Amino acid sequence: MPNPILVELTRGDLVESVHRGAVAIADSDGKLLFSIGDIETPVYPRSSLKPIQALPLVESGAADAFGLGSEELALACASHSGEPMHTARVAAWLARIGCTADDLACGAHPSRYEPVAEAMIRAGDTPTRIFNNCSGKHSGFLSVARHWDIATKGYEQHDHPVQQAVEKALGELSGMTKLPWGIDGCAAPNFALPIAAFARALAKLADPHGPRAAAAQRLVRAMIAHPELVGGTGRACTVLMRACGGRAALKAGAEGYYAGLIPQAGLGIALKIDDGAGRAAETVIAAIVDRLGLLGDDNAARDILVAPLRNTRGTVVGQRRPAAALADANIKAPSI
Repeated sequence: MPNPILVELTRGDLVESVHRGAVAIADSDGKLLFSIGDIETPVYPRSSLKPIQALPLVESGAADAFGLGSEELALACASHSGEPMHTARVAAWLARIGCTADDLACGAHPSRYEPVAEAMIRAGDTPTRIFNNCSGKHSGFLSVARHWDIATKGYEQHDHPVQQAVEKALGELSGMTKLPWGIDGCAAPNFALPIAAFARALAKLADPHGPRAAAAQRLVRAMIAHPELVGGTGRACTVLMRACGGRAALKAGAEGYYAGLIPQAGLGIALKIDDGAGRAAETVIAAIVDRLGLLGDDNAARDILVAPLRNTRGTVVGQRRPAAALADANIKAPSI
């Protein structure tokens, strides 16, 4: 059976396009509170995995050894836009651990924030690897390698101790003993697992217990404290976290993935859009946090939930909105 239609785009009175997908919401005891679609086929969380990829940075003691604060921890979880607020902090972080942009395994790409990208083109400036949206994550990997006094070269390889630590943490949180993996766009491994398993892993970060609790809390709090570092100006995850007023950490992933952590209720949210459309994933995560009573009245956030479709003259000619399967779903949680 195909996954249900979660998002639809209208033009005039007709539905022009649709996006199918799956969602799972779990609590920290591992109980599924809501699901729709296929939540058992392994898929890659892509950058939604970053809060877990950042765990070794804190658990190893590297964050404290190098005096990293909440801003650096937020960047370790980020898919940033390559704005000065991101690149300057990453550059300073690399200098602190005795590395440079050349030590980053991720490739260079232009700033995702158009005014910065255009200004750099006019000035003839070439973006370095620090502009890669994953440079904070990679700086975290390098920090762990430095702290352990092991090779930094090849830190992005699956068999490197840093990546093995990431895989071990994800396995423990998700309860998965074998994790298929592939290479992400930034050159680091990305591990595939069912949406349900990832929702459970995220819930254990949102409401952690045991020896992992302190590290998990630091990372989630850092994301919530610095939404602009996790994403950037006008980015959906930044806008939605701001609208949630400190009650949610949200993380987009490529190919239509999105993750959410709700500490107050101990919830983990994982979702995947079948066709990889990020626009649909944004609408779905907005709909979920809205149904949980977290979104508030922020206009920019509401425009992600129900996004106006405009033509080249700026006239509204349709909208992107939750489809009936999502709009009518019984999504709720206690203690929010």
